[in-house]
Amino acid sequence: MKINPHKKLDYSCFYQMKTRWRDNDVYGHINNVVYYEYFDTAVNLWLIENDILNFKSGEIIGFIVKSGCDYISPISHPSNISIGICASAIGTSSVTYKSAVFKDGREFASAQGFFTHVYVNRKTQKSCPISLEFRQKLNDIFKS
Repeated sequence: MKINPHKKLDYSCFYQMKTRWRDNDVYGHINNVVYYEYFDTAVNLWLIENDILNFKSGEIIGFIVKSGCDYISPISHPSNISIGICASAIGTSSVTYKSAVFKDGREFASAQGFFTHVYVNRKTQKSCPISLEFRQKLNDIFKS
């Protein structure tokens, strides 16, 4: 199956990261599950920076209900990478975030994926609507 790699201009926001020694697997490249960590870290950094997520005591938290990743070209440690994120779907209580990993100096993704957060009340664990303020900030990074 041919996968068309995403381009940097497909994303609204970027976070610079460095791979870690432990990210490599026995085959000498970044292990597949680590890409999910990169995606999750970048989205949560954005949520924290925008005062949306208070992971310690916030009333609203996000649960991942669906995720996926396409692996296009390997990356090995040590590498500098950029994680691109954007909101690709905004529902009443859910957001789908697209994310991609770019090696420094590259315009095409080495891996690209998505995950869907459903936002819930921390105490009741029931879904709740996304606030107007959150929705406005999501619109700033929205790309279909």
